[in-house]
Amino acid sequence: MNHSSQTILQDRTAAGRRLVESLLPYAHRADVIVLALPRGGVPVAYEVATALGVRLDLLLVRKLGVPSHPEYAMGAIASGGIEIRNEQALRAHPIDNAAFEAVVARETRELLRREQVYRGARAPVQLRDQVVILIDDGLATGASMLAAVQAVRAQEPARIVVAVPVAPVETAEALRREVDELVCPLCPEWFTSIGHWYMDFSQTSDAEVIELLQRAWAA
Repeated sequence: MNHSSQTILQDRTAAGRRLVESLLPYAHRADVIVLALPRGGVPVAYEVATALGVRLDLLLVRKLGVPSHPEYAMGAIASGGIEIRNEQALRAHPIDNAAFEAVVARETRELLRREQVYRGARAPVQLRDQVVILIDDGLATGASMLAAVQAVRAQEPARIVVAVPVAPVETAEALRREVDELVCPLCPEWFTSIGHWYMDFSQTSDAEVIELLQRAWAA
């Protein structure tokens, strides 16, 4: 792997710091909220929210996998009861409504379980008229982030910003058309995977997510 030190990200904490400079116009504003996509997005978002002195919360997204090809997304669900169908995938892999709904039900249970584990009884955040900065540790296809954007848009925020440390050029360009602003310091032409651009891309644990959230909320 031949990376210059400029292009490789040390870990998610360092990746979060890389995003801060571009987001400085949003510092110390009461109408700004950073929403992390768990789990990997949380350490990145924690650095950003802390540096900017703004609120941090979560937006959970679950991919809806085609039953015969679970890695192939036929849609996604996100916090707030948002459900997105990928019509192209559903044409390629026609499945009946009952099978689709079974996947939705299963993923909804997991989404609610994670909400409960991470947020407990904390009331859902109100995003209307807020500036929302959505953060993940990187994008590959961008499907999860697109679901997150649509979930946020349904609440009528003032502005939607997506900030990620790394994404392939075509994903970044497609997403840029969907949001008010996209911050992405690394847009490699040749992508392979998100983990390729990190020295340390070990999985973020539930415990780590909870600890960072508690720390942010205590502040």
